[in-house]
Amino acid sequence: MTRFDTEYERWMRVQLETEKGSRRKEKLEAGLGHGSIEFLKRVWLPAFGNLDHLYAEWEVRDLNGKYRYIDLAYRPGSGSGFAKGAIEIQGYGPHARDLDVRRFKDLCWRHSLLALEEWTLLHIAYPSIHEETERCRQLVLAFAGKCTVLAPDPSERLSWIEAETLRFARRSLIPFAAGQLADHLRVSPQHARRVLHTLVERGSLAIASGRLRYRTYKLPD
Repeated sequence: MTRFDTEYERWMRVQLETEKGSRRKEKLEAGLGHGSIEFLKRVWLPAFGNLDHLYAEWEVRDLNGKYRYIDLAYRPGSGSGFAKGAIEIQGYGPHARDLDVRRFKDLCWRHSLLALEEWTLLHIAYPSIHEETERCRQLVLAFAGKCTVLAPDPSERLSWIEAETLRFARRSLIPFAAGQLADHLRVSPQHARRVLHTLVERGSLAIASGRLRYRTYKLPD
């Protein structure tokens, strides 16, 4: 059994055990679509190392009172103060090319109504999962950074790379170096150092070791 198989089975088991709604549970029991599984396997898990804060077939009720199901919802934390991310895997088969007018209009309504409910929408084309894998990984890192509310003051605005840096710091059990952050963000070490220095100056991060030159970083005590 691969690492993905193990993580995926654990993730699905937890969702099934905690889900109380009959409609969503039926969808989970039927299994995820091939596109969603490939996205998790090739894009999300390699980028983040886990499937935390993701929820398959997330049920929402739009402004028209209609139930909608998001392929993958990204809900870090809890409470109304946290952003809501919706990931939709767009297939490209005969059904997509021959989309009828009624379904096309409903798709537009769906996206518009979710946006009005303050969902951040991310559309992933199925071919890109295989053909532009690295680009997709960079995209989900930016998406997660935008969706993750980390600043203690909600009025403080963080760029996606600053938000993802703080998320990375919270997940790190020990102080980390700029090179490790650069690998995670897939940016140059120089760029990573600039981001780290900015967050240190703001007090969002602290220097764990190093005096003349910063060596490792951590969250403030």
